[in-house]
Amino acid sequence: MEGSEELESSLLTQPWASVCFGESTFLAKACFRDTGYILLISDLSSVWYESADAKAVGQRSKELNKRLTVPVSSFLHRLRNLMCPLLAGQPDAATSFSCHCAAGGLSLHVKSELSGLPFYWDFHCCPTPVEMVSRHLVRPLIQMSLALQYQVQELTSLLLQKDAEIEDYRESGAALSRDRLRTEPFQEKTFQQNFMAESLPRICGAGEGQAFTSALQQLYTAVTQQEAKQARKRQRSEDTEGLAPAEETAEHPCPPPPPQEDETASSSEGTTVTSSPAQKPRLPAAKAKPKKAKGLFS
Repeated sequence: MEGSEELESSLLTQPWASVCFGESTFLAKACFRDTGYILLISDLSSVWYESADAKAVGQRSKELNKRLTVPVSSFLHRLRNLMCPLLAGQPDAATSFSCHCAAGGLSLHVKSELSGLPFYWDFHCCPTPVEMVSRHLVRPLIQMSLALQYQVQELTSLLLQKDAEIEDYRESGAALSRDRLRTEPFQEKTFQQNFMAESLPRICGAGEGQAFTSALQQLYTAVTQQEAKQARKRQRSEDTEGLAPAEETAEHPCPPPPPQEDETASSSEGTTVTSSPAQKPRLPAAKAKPKKAKGLFS
């Protein structure tokens, strides 16, 4: 049975998606299983989450959908079918979403249908712990930035090699059949300056809703899969190290007894050195001198 930790591990490799509730744009990601769900949502100023197991889902479903008598797994399946299309940018037209922020939390209200009856659900999200924000947002974004930086360096190197190849063709007398295909040699410094002055302002002005495009979602998934793989390796290594002392204890459950000679020697030494005050050393008894026989007239 999956616990909350396993649910969060599955959530890690789910990419963030841009979603709109009314006029507000959010980033969100979710993971649904038969044992519960986890939802993460952010407006890039705050991050909220909710983790609910099957028991909590069953209790809330009774409060919100008193006319529906279906298994908890059916509620979870329906929630997954409602949220996944929303995160994929294809929300169900018959489903409405609305959110409300209050008292540091966020409530997401869902209205739809299940088995021909109205279906309601409320996600009650609270502020996300810092460690969870770091794991799902900060660290992956840093790794994505590093990956993109290396990618740019490799592309720059490739462009310089292509320019050298084209120049060699020109020196050999080759000519373009269409002059419109002619390009100037790539200048890395000039390219960076133009990017900062022209492209960067346009990217930053695109709005927060374009934070995770399809390509970035794929990169995020690849990065988090690598992180999950490294985490499993570290866990296996720690488990192996933890088993080593246990095996040694099993092989030698008790320390070996001291040699018998040492015990005898120490016992003998104890008897010689320590004596009871009630016992006094005995002196050897003196032999009595034989008496001479006395005669009648002596």
